[in-house]
Amino acid sequence: MKEKDSVLGGWRRSFVALLTIVLVGAPCYTVAGPADVALAEEPDDAPLFRVFLKDGGSIVSYGEFARVGDRVVFSMPTSASPDNPQLQLVNISADRVDWQQTEDYTDSARAKRYLATQAERDYALLTSEIAQALNDVALTGDAATRLAIVGKARKTLAEWPPGHFSYKQDDVRQMLGMLDEALADLRAATGAASFDLSFVAGVPAPKPLVPLLPAPTPKEAIEQTLAAARLAESAVERVSLLTVAVNALDRDIEVLPAEWIGRIKTSALADLAHEVQIDRAYQSLGSRMLKLAIRHAEAADVRGVASLLSQIRVRDAAMGAARPDAVNALVAEVEARLDSARRLRLARDHWAFRLPVVRRYRALIDSTLQGLTRLKQPLEDIKSLAGSGPGALAAARRSAAEILRTATNIVPPEECRVAHGLLVSAAQLAQSAALIRIEAVRASDMTRAWNASSAAAGALMLSARAESEIQAVLRLPQLSR
Repeated sequence: MKEKDSVLGGWRRSFVALLTIVLVGAPCYTVAGPADVALAEEPDDAPLFRVFLKDGGSIVSYGEFARVGDRVVFSMPTSASPDNPQLQLVNISADRVDWQQTEDYTDSARAKRYLATQAERDYALLTSEIAQALNDVALTGDAATRLAIVGKARKTLAEWPPGHFSYKQDDVRQMLGMLDEALADLRAATGAASFDLSFVAGVPAPKPLVPLLPAPTPKEAIEQTLAAARLAESAVERVSLLTVAVNALDRDIEVLPAEWIGRIKTSALADLAHEVQIDRAYQSLGSRMLKLAIRHAEAADVRGVASLLSQIRVRDAAMGAARPDAVNALVAEVEARLDSARRLRLARDHWAFRLPVVRRYRALIDSTLQGLTRLKQPLEDIKSLAGSGPGALAAARRSAAEILRTATNIVPPEECRVAHGLLVSAAQLAQSAALIRIEAVRASDMTRAWNASSAAAGALMLSARAESEIQAVLRLPQLSR
């Protein structure tokens, strides 16, 4: 019994010592509630990160960069103003980046911002949680429950520093030592024979942080803008960055070295002029090649269009392959014209193959078309209600019947089925128009006369459409616009 009381007394002494460390060593709001802790203010400024390049330079990133596939995208400050910097979106290849140096610097920048903005609050929450756990232990009479609470608190402490940039690591290590003593006493009090190795895990050594570089000066901001322009693979982005650099030289002329300004501005303006010259050369190439592609495609000249692709590649190589995006777009457009030329070539070959069949059909229905042409005037009279004599109506009816009989005995080729259907329908309507007009005249019925007019109008329209369709089949296929 005396031995057990001695063990419990040892645990209580460790507990009191640990509680004293938590309450005295923590910030003044350590035991405050989370709502009170959250009142700490966040700074409005964004941290400055660095993207280090394999060539030894670096570019400032305003806020964290994003790595998307093989690209790195970030906002780069192009001015030295800390309050309201001018920003430019930069997109460079991930292969240009020294990732080890960049990631080490990123960890340091994150740590600095965390320690300046959030560390005290998080530590306050941690100590508040530990204090609450110790309070629960004091109010618990069951030894096993006390052991579980202290074990959980110990695990929380051990895992906290690595996830919080090793903030207050010495204090946490001291608290861990006290918890380990309390745990040993508690385990002795419960008579536990097993030993959890996780309890002996200490706090890992913090990762060394690299020193952070100061914010860029106006001169450095311009130099990094020019460096980003050299890395840019897009001509539009390159021109934009060069323009920003030239404007920055004029903006910050009072604080920049005079000799340096003259040299850098001359170089930047020359680069801009070179980019504009290249743009014009590629625009001229694209315009010329596209016109030729359209002309060859309209003539179904497949070889002519295909040869342009080779010419584009040769010309692009001669110009230093300076505009890959423009060339890719041009090649895609010419390839689309090549596909059109191939389709048109096939259509024309098919047309030539089928032309004798279509011409034979055209000869067979020639009398039908001529008959419909002769019916045009009588049908116009019926349509306009201009008056038609009994003889003329009877003749129109007979002609329409003969045209219909002839047309129905002809089997059209596939290409002319639509046109032939229109011819048959036109003959049927012409016959109906004449018959209904005769009935209207006999009964002096105006309603029937208008019905005859509608039928005549339909016959005239379908006849014209049929003839137009046949002419279209006989024409050489053209490229649709």
